[in-house]
Amino acid sequence: MLKGINHITIAVSDLDASLHFYQNVLGMTGHVRWAAGAYLTVGEQWFCLSIDDPNPAKDYTHIAFDVEKADFLKMKERLDRHSVKEWKVNSSEGESIYILDPDGHKLEIHVGSLQTRLDQLKDLPYKDLQWL
Repeated sequence: MLKGINHITIAVSDLDASLHFYQNVLGMTGHVRWAAGAYLTVGEQWFCLSIDDPNPAKDYTHIAFDVEKADFLKMKERLDRHSVKEWKVNSSEGESIYILDPDGHKLEIHVGSLQTRLDQLKDLPYKDLQWL
């Protein structure tokens, strides 16, 4: 039985640029790097950068990271200072910033949880919503 997500690995083309982005812009903790990659953490989540030929999703696929409501504006200002590109404007529950990393991977910085989303769906259900 699955018990959770072990780690997330993304392909990057420039390890130095990606390390700068994930550590200095987003604030992840770096642990080790080597010729072809690096290990970081965000909270307790293991995050791996791996040198490869990135092919970011062209669809809605993305990775969303938590941020506390009290830190949301500071994070937005930080992203603006670093001229981080946005790929979408938020239209769902909770505050979100949708950004691109140096290789074009789609990321989201989100205030909220599954529970806050489910609570909203009780009042504003998606089309053809079915509770499982």
